[in-house]
Formats: sequence, C-alpha cells, structure tokens
Amino acid sequence: MVKSYLRYEAKKAFGVIVSVDCNISYDTSGKHLLAAALEKLGVWHVRQGVCTKTLTPSPSTSSRGPSLAVTSITSFPSSLSNDGGLVLKVASGYADGTVRIWNSDKGTCETTLNGHRGAVTALQYNKSESLLASGSKDCDIILWDVVGESGLFRLRGHRDQVTDLVFLDSVKKLVSSSKDKFLRVWDLETQHCMQIVSGHHSEIWSIDVDPHEKYLVSGSADPELRFYTINHGLADQKLRTEKIENAVENGNASATNKWDVLMHFGDIPRQCKDRVSTVSFSKSGNLLACQVAGTTVELFRVLDESESRRKAKRRINRKEKKASKGKVETTEDDGNAKVGEGSEFLVTIPDVFKPLQTLRTKKKICSMSFSPVTPKNSLATLALSLNNNSLEIYSIEDTSHAKTSVLELQGHRSDVRSVTLSSDNTLLMSTSHSAVKIWNPSTGICLRTIDSGYGLCALFVPGNKYAVVGTKSGTLEIIDVPSGTCVEVVEAHGGSVQSIAATADGFVTGSTDHDVKFWEYQTLQNSGQDWRHLTAVKNLKMNDDVVVVAVSPEGKYIAVALLDCTVKVVMVYGGRLYATHFVEFGQVFFMDSLKFFLSLYGHKLPVLCMDVSSDGDLLVSGSADKNIKIWGLDFGDCHKSIFAHADSVMAVKFVKHTHYMFSVGKDRLVKYWDADKFELLLTLEGHHSEIWCLAISNRGDFLVTGSHDRSIRRWNRTEEPFFIEEEKEKRLEEMFESDIGNAFENKYPPKEEIPEEGAVALAGKKTGETVTSADAIMEALDTAVEELKRIAEHEEEKSKGKLTDFRPNVIMLGLSPSDYVLRAVSSVNTNDLEQTLLALPFSDSLRILSYLKHWVALPDKVELVCRVATVLLQVHYNQLISTVSARPVLSLLKDIMHARVKECKDNIGLNIAATTWSMQLMASQSDAPFRDAKSKLLEIRSKHSKRAEAGTQTNEERRKKKKLKKVDNGHVWS
Repeated sequence: MVKSYLRYEAKKAFGVIVSVDCNISYDTSGKHLLAAALEKLGVWHVRQGVCTKTLTPSPSTSSRGPSLAVTSITSFPSSLSNDGGLVLKVASGYADGTVRIWNSDKGTCETTLNGHRGAVTALQYNKSESLLASGSKDCDIILWDVVGESGLFRLRGHRDQVTDLVFLDSVKKLVSSSKDKFLRVWDLETQHCMQIVSGHHSEIWSIDVDPHEKYLVSGSADPELRFYTINHGLADQKLRTEKIENAVENGNASATNKWDVLMHFGDIPRQCKDRVSTVSFSKSGNLLACQVAGTTVELFRVLDESESRRKAKRRINRKEKKASKGKVETTEDDGNAKVGEGSEFLVTIPDVFKPLQTLRTKKKICSMSFSPVTPKNSLATLALSLNNNSLEIYSIEDTSHAKTSVLELQGHRSDVRSVTLSSDNTLLMSTSHSAVKIWNPSTGICLRTIDSGYGLCALFVPGNKYAVVGTKSGTLEIIDVPSGTCVEVVEAHGGSVQSIAATADGFVTGSTDHDVKFWEYQTLQNSGQDWRHLTAVKNLKMNDDVVVVAVSPEGKYIAVALLDCTVKVVMVYGGRLYATHFVEFGQVFFMDSLKFFLSLYGHKLPVLCMDVSSDGDLLVSGSADKNIKIWGLDFGDCHKSIFAHADSVMAVKFVKHTHYMFSVGKDRLVKYWDADKFELLLTLEGHHSEIWCLAISNRGDFLVTGSHDRSIRRWNRTEEPFFIEEEKEKRLEEMFESDIGNAFENKYPPKEEIPEEGAVALAGKKTGETVTSADAIMEALDTAVEELKRIAEHEEEKSKGKLTDFRPNVIMLGLSPSDYVLRAVSSVNTNDLEQTLLALPFSDSLRILSYLKHWVALPDKVELVCRVATVLLQVHYNQLISTVSARPVLSLLKDIMHARVKECKDNIGLNIAATTWSMQLMASQSDAPFRDAKSKLLEIRSKHSKRAEAGTQTNEERRKKKKLKKVDNGHVWS
C-alpha cells in the first residue's frame, strides 16, 4: 500500500516593510506610498503608518522564491472608484521578467505581461497612460499597450542592462539609459533609435526629465551630473541651429546634428564621490534630488526662466566690472556674449540649477520618491527607503529639512536570527541585532517591540509570561511579554550565547567561551508581582566553542555540538553507562555527575543545528558540510547521512510525536523529511535569501521560518494529500526542463551583432502558456476538420435518401466547427497571442485564415480577427504569395475586413460624439458652479503666462521706459 502525506504550503509572510532591490513610489494623491516587500506590494498610508492593502500574486506562483521578487514599480490613476476616489493602476516588474498590472481598489492582478528574459529594472508610463515601457537586464526595451494588454514592439540596441526610462511626450520619443555608458533616444512612431548620446565615463544608473520637458539629467559614477536640453521640434530648431553655428565658428563646440533631440547643456559637480543611484525632479519641477549609493541625497533648486536670466546677467555684470578694473583678462569668451543694448546672453547650467542642501541619513538609502502634493509650508515631501527595512518621510524647506515620520515598527532592522513559539502557539518571538519582537503568528501583526542586544537564541518560560533571550555579548535578557519590557539582564557567559534549550525546571545555554551552563528559575516577589530570577546551578566545561545544545524531551540526554565538528552527548540523571565498546563512535555523560556518554563523529565541518525526537530515539544534526545525519541515541550509530541542501544546513526540527522533520539552509529552501525511510517528502520555496531559523508548532500544523531577507514566513499543513513518487517525478521534470534551457542557451549563443542604430523585434516571448495554447488551437482545428467530414458524409447520405440521425460531437460542446476554433483562439491571453500563432505550422495557419471570414461578421471579434490576420500575414508572407490555394482566401478577406473595420470606426466615432454632446448638454442644463471650470482654468493660465512674460523684462528696459516717460512728460509741460 502506497502511503500518502499531507502537504505544507506558504500561508503568510510578514516582517518586511520595503525591499532593498526595488524603488518606491507615491500614488497621485500623496497619501499612500507604494513599497515592494519581496514578492508583495504594500500600499502604506503615510500619516497613519499602516499598510492598508497588500498586492500578492496568485498562490500558484507565490512560492517561486527569488524569481518572483518585485524589482520595479510605477503607478497611475485610471478611473474613479465607487466612493469617488481614484482607482490606482500599479505596474510591477519581477525578477523573472514578467510585468503585472494591478487594480489597487480590488487588489487583484488584471494582466500579466511576458516578454523579458531577465529581471525588469525600469518601468515608466507615458502621460496619457496608454503606453508602458519596460527595461530589463536582458538589454531590451518593450513597449506595451496598456489598454489592449499586449506588447507592441521590442527595442534592441543596448549592450548592457537597461537602468532607466523616460518618455518625452512632447516629441513622442523615449530615452533610455544603460550600463553600457550610452543614452539612446528612440522614435516611437518609426520604432528606431534616432540618437546615441555618449560622454559618460562610467555606467549610467538613472535619468529624469522635468515636468515641462526642458531639461534631462543623467547620473552615473562620474563626479558630476550631466544635463541636456530637449529639442521640441521646428520651433526650437532655428534657435538651436544659430547657437550651434556660432559655437562652431568660435571654436567652442564641435559640429552637432541639428536634428538631435538631446543637446548637452552642461555639468554640475557633485559633493559625494559615490555613484549616483537615482536622480529625480519634484512633481512641480522646482527641486532636483540626487541620491547616491550611500547615505546622502543632494538637493538642487531649479530656477525658472526669469530667475535664471537675472542670475546670468548679474554674473556677467560682475565679470565685466572686474575686467574693467584689470583684475581679470577679458580675452576669454566664457560662452556668453557681452550684455549691452539689444544684446543676447547665454544662460549656463549654474544659472538654472542652484545647490540647496544635503540630506544625510544614518543608514544606506535604497530609493527615493517625491510626493506629488506640495505642502504649504515647505518646498516638497521626500520619501526614502533604507536598507534597514524602514521608510522615512522628510519635509524639505528652503534652508533645512525635517524628518516627519518613520515606518519601521512592522519589521526587524536586520536578519531574523531566531524564532520561538509559545507553548500554546499563540505568540511568536523573533530576535535580531537590536530588538525582540512579539508577533501574532496567525495574522502577522507585530504586538510588541522590545529593545535588546543582538539576540541569537530565545525561548518562552513556562506560562508564556516571560521569555529569555541569549545575546551575542554573552548576556541573558529576561523579557516581560505582556508589558513588553526587559526586566533583568544577567551576565551569563564570557562569549556569545549560541544556543538555548529548555529543561524540566530551567534551561541550558551553550556559548563560545567553552561553557555549557544549567539554569533554574527562582520565583521572587517584586512590587507585588511574582517574577522569576535565574540561577546557574551547574557548569560543564568543554574543550572547544559550543555551537548548539539540544535536550531530549524526557530530559535524559543533553547533546552538545562543538566547533571541532563533533557532538558530545551527556546523560542528565543517574543511570548505567551504555556502549563502552562504541567509544570510537561516541561518548555519553550522566547529568547529575555530568558523565560523558557518546561522542558522535562523521561531519566534516562544524555542526550548526541539532534536535532530538519526542521519543528520544533519534538525534538529527545539520552541518556546514550541507549534510544531515540521523543518529540513534541508544548506541550512537549513524542511521543515515543525507546530502540535504546546496549550502549550509542552519536549522533542523522534528515534528512532535513523529519521526518527520524539517530542515532549512542557506540555499533558501525548506525541506520536509521522513527520518524512518530517509526520504525527502517536500521542498518548499519562498524565501529570497538565506534561512537562519525554524520553529514548529506543538501539533505540527504549521511551522515558522526566519531569514536574511528579514521576512518571517508561516507554512501551513493542508488537507491535500500527496505521494512521494509523484513529488519525485515533479522534481525530475523541473530539473530536466531547467537543464534543457540552460544547455540551449549555452550551446547556441547569439552570434549576430546588434546594430548601432537599434533594432525592432516582437514584444512577447515563448513560454509554457504559449506552447499549451498553440497545442489547444491545433487540437481544436483537427477536431473541427473531423466534424466537417462527418457533416459532409451525413449530407451525402441524406442526399441519397438514407435517413440517419446526426449526433454532434460532445467534445465541441454543441458549437459549430468555426465557433469551436474561435473559442480556442479567444481563450489565448492577449499578450501571448503573437507567440502562440508563431508556434503554429503553415497548414494550421492557413486553416485559421479560412475561418476569419466567418469570425469577422461578429462585432466583438473584429479586433481579434485583425490581429490574427496581421500576425499570420507577416509571419507566412512568402509562403502565402506562393500558395495558389491561399489567394482566394486573401482576396475575400481584403474585401470583407476593410468594410468591417470601417464600420467599427464609424460606430466608435459616433459613440464618442454622442458622449461629448451628452456631456455638453448636461453641463448647459446644470446650474453647478464648476460647469465653466475648463474655460476659467484656461483664462487663469493665460494670465499667468502673460505675467511670466512681463516678468522676463530686464531692469534696463524698465529704466528706459521710465526715462522715456519722464522725457515725454517734460515735453508736454514745456
């Protein structure tokens, strides 16, 4: 009889506020901040400091671990919700190359876009929110149609990872930066690279453009920021051409293409020498922030046109005064013409960007984002994500900055080094380098945060009112759990407390000072309350550093793992010395006399973790040599040595009252074992970094793990059974598929050189879903052909006078052959349609073309028919023109499709016109005060523009006007 087991699956992950490898972003209201938490997206309310919503992938993909980490996010408001608020559409890029678009109101993933072969590193929407550009580590850029949920085209040209993207909507261009030290300007209409900008001496990490699209800034590891002006079309070309010609004549510049979109404007030196991580303009365009890969953010004030011209004029006047006094030689031109009557002068980069202040934090900054809402009493609000798992919000003023809020209570500042469950499994305690946190393991809510030393191990005292934490400094901290305070600190060891294990009346600690100490609780009265005081009753001196200690459930044995790769087993109470002739395998002690019993040899590297089964028969040890060894405590023999993990085994635990056990390691995996049959039952993926610790509930219905990625994950036992043989087959299939993919990539590398001007390719990529969809379409076509044959045979028999009943095929669900094939084609994901059609052979493609004349008659399928026809014509063009049987089909489609598309366009135009007329009619009939808001807004804007134009007049022009008025008045009075 084949035995079945119950499956464990990921239930909840908590403790992570913000990921290190992803950017943060405000929503359009400025109230919420989007922050990636490994594979999740958290929507944080800035003022309340709580996570109001979490966007999580489906359970089928959420266990894929590091491949599903969020690497880039961006957002835009799409529509109004039922309560009148904005529905936020969030786009997130992942490490496996996928892009997901979320509806923040419903918290659901609306579509998944597959196209990249590497992690997504940059995401950007255009202003109309109809296009989404994504850049990746695979050096490609893909343009996505957000409305149609499909890929438009792929742009190739960069030789290294794409780091940032910026849309220039005024000129319909896209600018990309890369680690290959080049900026590329892409024309979105012709889909080609029209300009390659060089000049950087190191990798470009970030670019941004101001809201008015006047200046583009790029940041790299160079000691300065580079600025570019943007050519907005024919209006700027005449002035640009004159400047270029004058510069070339004066010998101050080289010949430059007047049709270039980006023109080098100047450089500004940076204060910090670290590489630039992010450059960003504020939403109003008055500030520029430069975040480096350290603890510094440099802020620059962006002056408007009138202020920059006045500053440039003052600078030139000062220089002319110095030159007139003979202090400065005037042979140099400095790129500016003299200021005189009717003369022009050139505004330089220091006249526009003025250093404002420098913001410094205590920890390294990972990302930043400006709030779209500018407060009344400050210039801007800036959010920073730090590498210690926290978010900080700053208010930027003219001469200073202030930290307004910090989001940090929901997670540890560094690695989670130990997790411990209370006896009733209602509380979870985790330790880190500076704090102890008490959690609700069911909901993931942090209940208490207690400042402490670097906690390496911990346990709950019986009764769950107190807890003991062993620290790296060698102290034991007594924590009062209900009040969340540290009531006592005991100087326990001279070295770090590496391990702690509970006994019947106390606990045992092991330290790097070679000591194993036995502690007992003593109840004392303090301020009317009973609390327990610690007393060391026994001390066992070892000959090397103690790494871990474990106590058998009945308290008979204590196992001590030393740094010399051995495990010493000690007898806890009096009894007979067992197996003296097995000294080469082990030694055992009695507890009351601390007599040596067993010494377990076999590991090649230090043992890092141990546990004893509930019946005291088995001891399991995990080591840095990646092996798990199962020992029998009766004779100290090694039952089995298993190569368990691809890296060091960090924790092993038995499920109570069973011989099933769990192990975790630095390879990010949780593994479920049968210690009797020595078989691997399950492999659980989910963590994004090394796993340090493990805790299992008393009933074995769930387990909790803590990791270097600062997350705490709960894994629940389900009612779904599984069989070992099925799991083995799944693991073999996964290994086979991964090996085939790697072998194909290594054996057939791309040989053709990427052209300098860039190239265009299809947006999607071949995935398992596209192959499955192609198989489904081919199967539907074959079924339809058989059904058509059956129908033809029935008609032939009917014409001969044979009356037979025709029974339709049950597989076709009562549909006609054409409708059945249409059902298969319509079920393909919009983003995967092109790659699915590419996988079809020419014969099946020709069959689909023959069905299009029937499908185009359906109004809601015209767009699908056009996409299918376009793709098949582009792919099989040469074969179609040489196939005689395809010509009647193509000529018929040409006549039908043009008419149907024109009808659809007419219907859409009519609907738009009717909607506009209805809006105008409702506005004219309504007495609402905002019906003329648009006209009033345009009027206000025109007034502001006139004031700005009037403010650009120089002081000399105003003086001339005043003089003319005085002269005219004098003539009148004379």
